[in-house]
Amino acid sequence: MSQQAVYTNLTQLGAPVKLPESPEQAVLERVVNPQQGLSFLVRFTAPEFTSLCPLTGQPDFAHIMIDYVPGEWLVESKSLKLFLGSFRNHGAFHEDCTIAIALRLVACLHPQWLRLGGYWYPRGGMPIDVFYQTGEPPKGLWIPEQGVAPYRGRG
Repeated sequence: MSQQAVYTNLTQLGAPVKLPESPEQAVLERVVNPQQGLSFLVRFTAPEFTSLCPLTGQPDFAHIMIDYVPGEWLVESKSLKLFLGSFRNHGAFHEDCTIAIALRLVACLHPQWLRLGGYWYPRGGMPIDVFYQTGEPPKGLWIPEQGVAPYRGRG
């Protein structure tokens, strides 16, 4: 498959795209992994993730860490940024936001392995951290710690 053919199905990269109104409307795009057969880790860090409390409408903030080992597919990063940004006006509890992101990525990418850490900043004096993992990581894979310290005035 030619380099150009890999990108022909992308609708957002290289084009002006508005932030989706909701996670359901967001389009996650993927490209063929040119290094299939190798186990390597891909990490995305979103230190300024925002959603809304579903009851009060107040903003909630989190540091989201996504680690995955690709199989056939890689997530296209602009579509991931737009997907994560679509939560900005979305009302859901911390747990639901975190797990919804992980499950959507798994459904799109069918990765060998995925781990997601949602490190939520406190509301009401208590941070809530939510973690999801698809199973055991591939043997021999170097997986650095996510590096987000337990809450002590994160920053």
